[in-house]
Amino acid sequence: MLQCFVTVTPGIARAQAKRADEERASGRVRGPLHGIPYGVKDLVDTKDIATTWGAEPYKERVPDQDGAVVKLLGEAGAVMLGKTTLGALAWGDVWFGGETRNPWNPKEGASGSSAGSGSATAAGLCAFGIGTETLGSIVSPSDRNGLAGLRPTYGRVSRVGAMALCWSLDKIGPMCRFSEDNALVLAALNGYDELDTGSIDMGFSYDGGQPVSDLTIGFDPTWFDGENVSDANRQALEAVRRLGATVREIALPDLPIDEVSVALGVESAAAFEALTLSGRDDLLRRQINNAWPNAFRQSRYMSAVDYLQSERLRRRVMHDAHDFFSQVDIVFGPSFGTPMLSLTNYTGQPCLTVRAGFEKLTPRSLYGHPENETDGTLHRVPTSVSLWSNLFQEGKLVTVGRALEAELGVVTEKPTLG
Repeated sequence: MLQCFVTVTPGIARAQAKRADEERASGRVRGPLHGIPYGVKDLVDTKDIATTWGAEPYKERVPDQDGAVVKLLGEAGAVMLGKTTLGALAWGDVWFGGETRNPWNPKEGASGSSAGSGSATAAGLCAFGIGTETLGSIVSPSDRNGLAGLRPTYGRVSRVGAMALCWSLDKIGPMCRFSEDNALVLAALNGYDELDTGSIDMGFSYDGGQPVSDLTIGFDPTWFDGENVSDANRQALEAVRRLGATVREIALPDLPIDEVSVALGVESAAAFEALTLSGRDDLLRRQINNAWPNAFRQSRYMSAVDYLQSERLRRRVMHDAHDFFSQVDIVFGPSFGTPMLSLTNYTGQPCLTVRAGFEKLTPRSLYGHPENETDGTLHRVPTSVSLWSNLFQEGKLVTVGRALEAELGVVTEKPTLG
């Protein structure tokens, strides 16, 4: 019903679980992920197992080795249940086999592009999922499926053996039910990889005993004004004020975010140039105006001068963003409706998305896809807020996320599937 796995790997799962049981029984414990089941987004390579990128032209693609993330989780003793769905070539929640569904309301999509990891984890089919984000693909399905999703700092997690969409933006991270679980997964994934040209050698630490009172949390009050801000978002802000941290009002400067946002279009068109020139992009299921086939073609008209000037400007915005985040330990706000999602993806700062509460909404259609049964009925579905920090401060994000979950008291509720 949820269409959240492209491929299930029971043989591998049983073998890895058996090994974990034997190792733990003999006293060899690899760590907190030893024996824990997970699903990995089907754009990370798995040896001798199809890795399809969710797209028709690559349905028969079978790698000859595991991607770095799969290797690291294997070394940590985690148990791979299978490959979770993604929107074709990491766009949306529609893949060659259908549309991945939200377990809170199966009449709507799970959002994308890490749709399968979001849906499967929320439904309790696995303990955590591995997602990727270029521009919202961890944040959006974490929001839709009611998860705590962590998009790490750019360069922290190796992308070797993962589909390249945009080399200067692509990031890999965990999607879990609780904020603190992300620290356990990220600790296993963190590390420098000389084969990833964007990899950065930076350690990861998380102190589960650090009091929130040690931290300063900032928010821009304009983000909480207006009729489009949900009651859950405002209630989450009040909960933040009760945590015991120092809370400050700050103002996001007027940064030229739209002017630096051309990288995704240009780099993705370059990454899939062969697909475009071969005409095999016609095989992709989504052919609407803003879907990849047309976006790739349009990006070929971007001038080299304009692209280079945009990248020069992006460098300046990175410095400005660093100064903005240096004011506080954590920045807090709605997951959507502010410039923060785009800004931090282009500047590399990490983000933790946390369940804030619930709303009653009619089934939502991502990018207006007609397969969603938008029948006008109201469904109770989760909604989120997000936490951002300066580069490589994920431990502080988890500290505040854990405290906020405890204060709000909404994170333990699970979806009920009929």
